[in-house]
Amino acid sequence: MNEQKFPPARILGIESSCDETAASVVDDGRMVLSNVVASQEEIHAKYGGVFPEVASRQHIKTVYTVVEEALAQAHVGLDDIDAIAVTRGPGLAGSLVVGLNMAKGMALGSGKPIVGVNHLEGHLYSAWIDPADSIDEQEAPPEFPVLALIVSGGHTELILIRDHLQYERLGGTLDDAAGEAFDKVARLLDIGYPGGPAVQLTANGGDINAFRFPRAMMKGTWDFSFSGVKTSVLTKVRELRAELGESENDEDVDLPLKDLAASFQQAVVDVLVNKTRSAAQEFQAKEIVVAGGVSANELLREKITVGAPGRVHIPPLKYCTDNAAMIAAAGYYRFIHGHVSDLAMDAMPTWPLTEI
Repeated sequence: MNEQKFPPARILGIESSCDETAASVVDDGRMVLSNVVASQEEIHAKYGGVFPEVASRQHIKTVYTVVEEALAQAHVGLDDIDAIAVTRGPGLAGSLVVGLNMAKGMALGSGKPIVGVNHLEGHLYSAWIDPADSIDEQEAPPEFPVLALIVSGGHTELILIRDHLQYERLGGTLDDAAGEAFDKVARLLDIGYPGGPAVQLTANGGDINAFRFPRAMMKGTWDFSFSGVKTSVLTKVRELRAELGESENDEDVDLPLKDLAASFQQAVVDVLVNKTRSAAQEFQAKEIVVAGGVSANELLREKITVGAPGRVHIPPLKYCTDNAAMIAAAGYYRFIHGHVSDLAMDAMPTWPLTEI
């Protein structure tokens, strides 16, 4: 079934919730005209995670250039934009403020309306972005009701989407998000940052059955818990070091890194896939959306399609991690439904999706 027709609108999106400074121009919530991302990955790698103060300073240095480049790549000016969408939260307060102030300044100077967007809603709408290069080749968007798994560095949540902008949170992580668990295990194994890609790369060729790490299914709820599997990896590493007669401070230890990474990755993916499939069946979802940085994981992308009730929508890799195209897409649906913000809006670092 085709999605109902909505009025056309061209949205400039701005994203600065964590350590990516991004801007994008998107037509009608689907067609990306430009998507510019300035990553701070190399800057934060030496810290093993995002350093908030450094991130906000870097946003200040790059946000103007990134927005200017997005408009240039789309071959448009502000006069051609219908509204400016910007991430209001959740995220790092100092980072959010930079993007918000940029968007407010542009809105004030141009008279264009401004739309505050929830970052998690942006991840959901990354599934509506069409990877086709022309309007004639567009794929059908997700069909409601949709069961969505948001899985990223700071969030692991199951959301039932009954229609545009209508969300019911079924459950979420009670401790570490899946992405946090990947980061912490990668740091423990000393295999690099960010943790998701590092674990995936290391797991290639590893034995998924070498170690039996726990799978916390949290029966009777739709919640998640990944602190146990992370702790189990730590315990196993300590055991292996002890068997080798080495201490935790010894760097040159011949640990079975591939097997550890593969077994850990399999445990996390098993939980994500089984919970998502079960929820889709329970709530009679027609289709599934998987979004957020961890949705780039190859094993998750492969396993989630098995036994799904219908199509499974996973964004192209460039729209899995933080980007502004998803903010512009979500902003489009907010804008056409009359959800315009005012210039007095503040950043909301802990903004639940269901309290928009």
